[in-house]
Parts: sequence; C-alpha cells; structure tokens
Amino acid sequence: MEAIDSVKINFNPEQLFWLNLCLGFLMFGVALDLKVGNFRYVLKNPRASLLGLASQLLLLPLLTLVLIWIWQPPPSVALGMILVAACPGGNVSNYAVHLAGANSALSISLTTVTTLFAAVITPVSFELFSQWIPGGRGLREVISLEFGSMLRIFFTLILLPLALGMSLNRWLPKLTKQLRRPVRWLSMAIFIGFVIAALFANGEVISEYLGLVFTLVLVHNALALTTGYTAANLAGLSLRDTRAVAIETGIQNSGLGLILIFNFFDGLGGMAMIAAWWGVWHLISAFTVAMWWRSRPAEALSAGA
Repeated sequence: MEAIDSVKINFNPEQLFWLNLCLGFLMFGVALDLKVGNFRYVLKNPRASLLGLASQLLLLPLLTLVLIWIWQPPPSVALGMILVAACPGGNVSNYAVHLAGANSALSISLTTVTTLFAAVITPVSFELFSQWIPGGRGLREVISLEFGSMLRIFFTLILLPLALGMSLNRWLPKLTKQLRRPVRWLSMAIFIGFVIAALFANGEVISEYLGLVFTLVLVHNALALTTGYTAANLAGLSLRDTRAVAIETGIQNSGLGLILIFNFFDGLGGMAMIAAWWGVWHLISAFTVAMWWRSRPAEALSAGA
C-alpha cells in the first residue's frame, strides 16, 4: 500500500453535517435547471439519448478500467477514478453545451436522467466496476463500504433537494430565475472552501502525488470527451448531437463524488484528490472545448460538407 492510500481527510460529525448540507444545496441548484418535461425529449429522440446514456454510464467506466490497468495507479487513486466515472453529469455540462452551440435540449435531458437516477446508478456502477481494480479489494475491505447507507444518503441529500428545486422551477418560474445564479455561485464557494481546508491538512503527502493526479485527471478527462465524441460520431448522430454527447460524457459531478468519499470512504486521500482536481480541471477543459467548437459552428461545418 502506498502512502496516499493511507491518507485520510476526515471531518468531525458537525463538519460532515454542514458538508452534507452543502451537497443538498448544490443539488438544489442543479435542479433549478431541470424539468420533468425533459424526459419527453428522451422519448422523442431515443437514438441520440440512448447513445448518450450508454457513452456516459457504460463506455466511460469501462475505458476508465482500461486506463487503470495500463497506468497502474495506487488503489485509492484508481477507486477515485471509478467513482468519478460513475457520477452523473452536472449543470456545468449544460452551460458548456450551450456555449459550444451544440444540442442543449439533449444535454439537459441526459443530465436530468442521470441525476434523477444517480441514487441507484452511481452506487451500483461503483460497486460493479471497482471490483476489477488491481489491489482495490483489500482497500475496499478496509473502508467497509455500506451499500445500503450509500443509497440512503442519495435519497436524503440528492433526491429531496432535486424534487424541491424541480418543483420550484415548475410552479414558481420567476423566483427560480432570480435564485438560479446566486444559489449556484454561493453553493460552489462554500463547497470549495471545505475542499481547500480538507486538502491543506494533508499537504505534504498530497503534494508528493500532485503530479500523478494532475496527469491522470487530464488523460482521464480527455479520454471521456473523446469517447463520447467517437461513439456519437460512429453512430451517425448529427454534429450538434455529437458535441453534446462528448461534453456530457466528459463532465461529471465530482462534487457528489467528494461527498460520498467523505461520508463512506473515510476521506481517502487518493480518491479525494482525484475528485477534487477533476472538479477543477473539467471546468477548464469544458470551457476550452466549448469555445473551440463555438468558433467552428456545427451548422457551417455541416453546410460545407
């Protein structure tokens, strides 16, 4: 076991309560952009929607395992990679798709589906794929993941805030519009403050592995974006749909991953570093890709073809 596998970023019960409350606030902010009506788009456009879901929920975890087998990172880092791959998309992806001029309706629909069903999909996916991590079995036994407890926290800290936010969006749209931006920024500021404080307490060991984590997240995120784009392109989707699927596959709700790490994995250092840096890096990559595609409009490229 490497040093990073034994690092624990712990919170006392009071801190963990506020951290969980922050997650609920984050998920409430995500829900302000979601509508039940988004499911209609999935039903009316099953081909693009199913391809997008398959890319995010199946291809990404499988290719994450391949990357882990090739790279052989410390087990705690590998577990973090699998957990991030198992998380749903976030509203950052919706903004990036809109900025890129891609199919926003498809993006929001995919985010809605993966987020609402994350209570089942994320723990099941993690449980399934993490069993294949080299050296991960012993570490999983040490952290004693309780599947039932993970489901309970999903229902109380994710589904309830989602239901509240979506109900507000449905019945009080004017208030929702006023709340959307301040809620998003405030929740992110609080959450980032928690993460910085937690990582600072273990700075020495974390700095030793920072280069590895930086490179792994960069490659992992690039693989996710490429996977989504390639799968959609091979399936013959339009360029706007292809770009939306790529961004949805590459942008994961790593904030949710961090909450799970602090609640159920004893703040395991390698997992926390991967999830925390993914949360920073995917903002950079999403903005960069979106601006590049914005300068090359899908309509113009399609007309030129």
